[in-house]
Amino acid sequence: MRKPILFLLILCLPLFGHAQVDFLLKPDRVFDGVTMHDNWVVAVKGNEITYAGPDRNIKAGESIKLKGMTLMPGLIEGHSHILLHPYNETSWNDQVLKESWAERSARAVNHLRASLMAGVTTMRDLGSEGAGYTDVGMKQAVQKGVIPGPRLLVAGKAIVATGSYGPKGFHEGVQVPLGAETADGFDDLIKVTRDQIGHGADFIKVYADYRWGPNRTAEATFTVAELKTIVEIAESSGRYVVAHASSPEGMRRAIEAGVETIEHGDGGTPELFALMAKEGIGFCPTLAAGDAITQYGGWNKDVDPEPTRIVNKRKSFKMALDAGVKIVFGGDVGVFTHGDNVRELEMMVGYGMSSQASLESATSLNADMFHLDRLGQIKEGFLADIIVVEGNPLNDISNLRKVNLVMKNGVIYKRN
Repeated sequence: MRKPILFLLILCLPLFGHAQVDFLLKPDRVFDGVTMHDNWVVAVKGNEITYAGPDRNIKAGESIKLKGMTLMPGLIEGHSHILLHPYNETSWNDQVLKESWAERSARAVNHLRASLMAGVTTMRDLGSEGAGYTDVGMKQAVQKGVIPGPRLLVAGKAIVATGSYGPKGFHEGVQVPLGAETADGFDDLIKVTRDQIGHGADFIKVYADYRWGPNRTAEATFTVAELKTIVEIAESSGRYVVAHASSPEGMRRAIEAGVETIEHGDGGTPELFALMAKEGIGFCPTLAAGDAITQYGGWNKDVDPEPTRIVNKRKSFKMALDAGVKIVFGGDVGVFTHGDNVRELEMMVGYGMSSQASLESATSLNADMFHLDRLGQIKEGFLADIIVVEGNPLNDISNLRKVNLVMKNGVIYKRN
C-alpha cells in the first residue's frame, strides 16, 4: 500500500505549493483587466504571470509588499506619435521640415522612456509624420534592449491622397517633404500598401478625410472602393487598417470599407456610431489632443467658456458612449507631452465614461482591439506587463499618475 499512497501524495504536491518564482507581488488589490479583486497576489517567473489569485504558499526569489496599492496590467496606449513633441514647443510644420531624423530619433528615445515610466507598456504609433520608417527602427531598438520603452506597434508613413496632406502653403515650384505617403488609384494603393508592409508596418493607417475642403473643412479623400483596396491588401497579410476620420462622410466610407478603428471622429452622428457598434469598430476619440491644441490657441480652460471644438467633442464622445461603441484609449500623445498619457483617461472619465470602463479601455479592450493575445490582463500564462499605482483608480482615475512600479516582460523598469 505504501507505493500507491506515495504516488497519490506526489500527485497532490501542486496543491500545496509552487516551484519558486522570481517575484511575488502583494498589493491591496488587483485589477485583472476586467474585475477588481481584493487581497490577491501575483506571481511572475521569467516573462510570464504564473499565478494570480488569493494568497498561497508560493516560494519567490523576491516578495514585494505593496500596501495601499493597486496592481494592474500595463497601460496600452492606442494613439501616439513618438516622433512628435508638443506643438507649443515647435509647430508640426517645423518639426517635419526643419528637424533632422537624427534629432527626432533622439527625442523619441526620451519620449519612449517617459511613457514607460508613466505606466505605458505598449504603444500603438500612428505615423512617423515625415520621418520615413524611423518608427520601425525605434521599435527594433526597444526589442533589442538598446533603449527602454513600451512595446511598439507602428504604422510607418501613413497613406494620404495627393493634394490633401501637408506641409502646405509654398510656392508651386517648391517641393517639400510631406508628413505621410501619397497614393492614388487602385494600382498605386496596392503598391504603397504592400511596400509599407514590407518595410515593417504592423498595421496600415489611412487618412479617410483631411482639412482640404473649402475654408479648410474636413472632407473625404479616398473613395470607398479605394479604401476597400487598402483593407483587402492589409488583411491578406494578416494586418488591419485604421482610419483618421473626422467628417461624417469620411467616417461613413471608412466604416463601409471595413477599417478596425476610427481616430478622432469629431463629426460622428448617432447613426454612424450605431453602425460602428454593430460592426465592432473601435473609436479612438483623442480627447486630450483637441484639448491641448485648443489651449495652444489661447483658450484658458480654467476661466474661459468651452469653445465650439470642445463642446462638439463632448457631444460626439457621448454619442459614442450611448451607442455602445468600443472606446479605444489613445490621446494622440506627442501633440501634448509624452508621459502625460493618463490625461486622456482623465478626460474620458470627465466626459462621462466610468472609471471601470476607462480602465478596461486602457488594458483588456485595447489588447483585444489590437490583437494582443497575451497582454491586457493579469492572468496565468499572460506576459508580465504589470504596473502598480498608489490608491484605487476606480475611486479616482488620477491615481494612475502615481506609478510605484513598472514591469515589462518580467523586467522591472521602475520601482519606488
